[in-house]
Amino acid sequence: MNPVTDAEIRSSFANCSKGEAKRANLPKGLNEMPWDDLDFLGWRDPGALDRGYIVAERESGLVGVTLRASSGVRRSLTKSNICSLCSTAHAGTGVVLYAARRVGAAGRQGNTVGAYICGDLACSLYVREKKKNAAAERHLEGVPVEDQIADTVRNLEQFLDRVLDVSA
Repeated sequence: MNPVTDAEIRSSFANCSKGEAKRANLPKGLNEMPWDDLDFLGWRDPGALDRGYIVAERESGLVGVTLRASSGVRRSLTKSNICSLCSTAHAGTGVVLYAARRVGAAGRQGNTVGAYICGDLACSLYVREKKKNAAAERHLEGVPVEDQIADTVRNLEQFLDRVLDVSA
């Protein structure tokens, strides 16, 4: 991903008002982000942990979506939950159900799109094994990293298409 500025991030949000975009807490240290290792920029709002954000480069330009983390906790002491974007398995609460308000009339009526995603939104780093923790496991041994990256990007595109209400 190419580096982005605060202003570019704020203007990219497609599923919130301009006021909400202006009030969004952006990630700290944009200049220090590992841009070459990111397929998208994802972060949790440190002031409101039920909020998350994804900003991605698409053919049409930069697109950002706001997310809400489910208030219900999905815990499992014996099972792993798998991210629908990057296929990383996390124990306990490492995978979160995020809901994104759809754009346009559907979003104004309260319609959302949900997906189980790595709680810290660091999918790109898990795929490249740049970020690890004891509870995260990659189960795609033998699958080239390039293919895993392509799958993550494709899964993200499909999620964004549903949020943006792009007809297939």
